[in-house]
Amino acid sequence: MKIELRRVNRTKPESTYIRSFASNVTSQFGEDGMIAKIFDLIGVKNRWCVEFGAWDGKYLSNTWDLINNKGWSAVLAEGDRERATRLAETHRDSSSRVFVENAYVSWEGESSLDAILSHAPIPTDFDLLSIDIDGNDWHVWNALTQYRPRIVVGEFNPTASNQLYFVQDADASLNQGASLLAMVDLAKSKGYELAACSLTNAMFVLAADFPRLAIADNTIDAMHEDILCTEICHGYDGTMFAAGHMFLNWHGLPLHQEDFQVIPKALRKYPDPGDRGAAPAT
Repeated sequence: MKIELRRVNRTKPESTYIRSFASNVTSQFGEDGMIAKIFDLIGVKNRWCVEFGAWDGKYLSNTWDLINNKGWSAVLAEGDRERATRLAETHRDSSSRVFVENAYVSWEGESSLDAILSHAPIPTDFDLLSIDIDGNDWHVWNALTQYRPRIVVGEFNPTASNQLYFVQDADASLNQGASLLAMVDLAKSKGYELAACSLTNAMFVLAADFPRLAIADNTIDAMHEDILCTEICHGYDGTMFAAGHMFLNWHGLPLHQEDFQVIPKALRKYPDPGDRGAAPAT
């Protein structure tokens, strides 16, 4: 057997130039530098940002630099009570501009982002929203109706191809995520355009601000190379074949051909086309 995925990189340098400004202060994949470049292009309006699942406010944060080095105001939500207490203590001297909420952000009721933000004096058109909760990111943004942030940074599942539309069920017990295609579709329905991608985060700006980026083509293939996806096919005998990113990312486990098999090896045979129920040859 010979199998390999021969990827074709369709990204365009003129579409992905913001990525060349990637750098980390506390972000994970260069988001700090990319966010700064976008604001250089579209301008800063009110210096307010929002992040939830904030933990200590610094670890892998897309807002720490803005809050602590540039004096921005913020709403930081953290569901764990002990972490939220420590987070509030960290910002005790800046409590007049940094509002810590002990809350798990959801997509409905008093835990919705709309409800949580209503507790703080944040403008409806605040500058930056960072969404990274490892699962229900799509649902939280979809439910946001009372606020219209100028930049939205949303995590997507990088193992999904650019052509795959996937959104996990709205369930707080699940950590599956949404594909980039699903995030882009949601963004467009809300009046946003894709501005840049890191490995796991998509950055969207309001459609009215998008022309300032001078990106002629912001289609998914022009903006993002799906290097972490796995492609599968099956043989006439029912054997499954996989190629590409053969690794279970968040569990640190390699993937093997046998992991993809649906039927036992003894039953992997090309069915007689004359058998009742067999699919016709094409």
